Amino acid sequence: MSRIRQVKTTFTAGEVSRDLLGRGDLNAYENGALTLRNMFIHPTGGITRRSGTYYIDEAEGNGRLIPFEFNTQQTYLLVVTDELISVYLNGSFVTNITSPWGAEDIAQLAWTQSADTLLLAHPDYPPKQLLRQSGGTWLLQDWSFFTDNNKTYQPFYKFAGAQVTLTPSGATGTITLTASEDVFILAHENVRMRVGGKEVLITDYQSATVVTVETQEDLIDTAATIDWQEQAFSAVHGYPITLAFHQDRLVIGGSRDLPNRIWFSKSGDLFNFDLGEGLDDEAIEFAILSDQVNAIRAVFSGRHLQVFTSGAEWMVTGSPLTPSTVQLLRQTRIGSVIDRYIPPIDVDGATLFIARNMQEIREFLYTDVEQAYSSTDLALLSRHIIKDPLDQDYDKKRRLLFISRGDGKFATLTVYRAEQVAAWTVHDTQGLVKSISVVGDEVYMLVERDGQHLIELFDDETYMDSSLAGEDEEGATVWNGLDHLEGQSVDIIADDIRLDPLTVTNGSITLSAPANNVTIGLSFTHIVEPLPPNLIGESGGGRAIRLVEAIFRIEQTQAMRIDVGRGLQAVPLKQIGEDIVLDAPPPSVSGDIRLRALGWVRDLTKPLWRIEQSDPRPFTLLSVTSEIKVND
Repeated sequence: MSRIRQVKTTFTAGEVSRDLLGRGDLNAYENGALTLRNMFIHPTGGITRRSGTYYIDEAEGNGRLIPFEFNTQQTYLLVVTDELISVYLNGSFVTNITSPWGAEDIAQLAWTQSADTLLLAHPDYPPKQLLRQSGGTWLLQDWSFFTDNNKTYQPFYKFAGAQVTLTPSGATGTITLTASEDVFILAHENVRMRVGGKEVLITDYQSATVVTVETQEDLIDTAATIDWQEQAFSAVHGYPITLAFHQDRLVIGGSRDLPNRIWFSKSGDLFNFDLGEGLDDEAIEFAILSDQVNAIRAVFSGRHLQVFTSGAEWMVTGSPLTPSTVQLLRQTRIGSVIDRYIPPIDVDGATLFIARNMQEIREFLYTDVEQAYSSTDLALLSRHIIKDPLDQDYDKKRRLLFISRGDGKFATLTVYRAEQVAAWTVHDTQGLVKSISVVGDEVYMLVERDGQHLIELFDDETYMDSSLAGEDEEGATVWNGLDHLEGQSVDIIADDIRLDPLTVTNGSITLSAPANNVTIGLSFTHIVEPLPPNLIGESGGGRAIRLVEAIFRIEQTQAMRIDVGRGLQAVPLKQIGEDIVLDAPPPSVSGDIRLRALGWVRDLTKPLWRIEQSDPRPFTLLSVTSEIKVND
């Protein structure tokens, strides 16, 4: 029988998969944990109970959160729901804007922003621009491509076969166009075409081969010609899929019927897509053609223009980007998620995107040595955490990547590339997280709770969810305004003391004694379980082990419940040299907590201790020192 001492100083590998239980030789085994639930991981190695959320408002239904940063003082939250956009500033409602997108359309909605204009695209709807106007009013309207003398400089494309001809009945005014094959449908009305480079507007559908048009420019002649195109974006062939701004150009990535095509506007003229003569500042257009399907899912402006498709990742180079310098190079063959739009996110110069298999978060990073991009799987050791991602955004303040999942939980990734930290944790709440968005330094969630869709803000001052805080100088027993928690059991911190839970009735609760300050919300439980001890260096590996003593180094902690062989028990925290005072706020303790353990463990795949706590007060764990007996 031998006695060993193990010191765990960091959790910077996060919660790892049980597949690693046989890989004690990996650094991730020493730095990881079996379970980290509702915990944030510090890059220095410690872990802390995650922040709670503060209730903002009830949304009109399920939808998506989009940030809109007008300037450093005005950062707006856009809540997109069924045919509605609700605007919030600093957590306060501003206005509602009617929109065309139904609840079933929102998943495919893409966006990009420039100054006070947010561009939005959906493959089945005309692209829109949302403008914040002077005076604080908002306007949602269709794009307007640059027009000169009735000629619009928008993308055009011939969707029909190369051999199909059009025959004009005249060269000017109101004429008919007759196609050699079935081409037209009723939706072609109000669609623009170019015949021999001259523009016409379809005013009336007559048949699959004949339409009436109004010439915008005089045609060259009335001979049958194969030189004709129709506008690339229309109700007939769909609209843009995704958007970005890159090198002073508006980039459109794919459309419903042209999913692998890219358009660049003229330099400095964002709504002018005139190809002209191929001069340096003129528009650019090309298709991604390769040995696999490349439906564009996102375009992202980074060191180069990055193009994420259903089957591969590409970079578009050109410095500056011109029709003569543009180059398209495939980098990796991963593919991006296809059933919804999840925007790629920049984190310290790398672009994080969701893989097509919905089980990987990939880091798309350019290396100067190889002069190319690589795609590293950041969830390789924590694959169980990535389940059906719905949304992602990055919080620069906390340095956390937030991901909402299809099962209603959400995950966070603490990532510091220079320190080789990529640590995952899973979080749950009494509800289903639908969307996450970072607006300035604030993190918002859209959460479905008991049939309601609530907008909530992460708040570092509370450790409950969907919470509200109140203050009354004279003291009060009845606290109102809790309609969003009707019928639910809530946690209560009154004058810094935790009270027994109460059920919200008619939007209020009644305390047994007056309180000056209260915080009321839904509880959540954090869990910490280490990986089993690494016994690779022990002779025979051990048949049974026993935790003799564990030393937990905590920081600014007010509550702690732990199981070291006797079941979950609350640890009486007190400052060194001080006694515990009953009916007083618990102290914030920093230091070492020594606990003796009991019992042998024969299942060497089980952890030796477990922390589990729903108490809505701070908890931070920095390190654990374990003294273990091994029975050979």
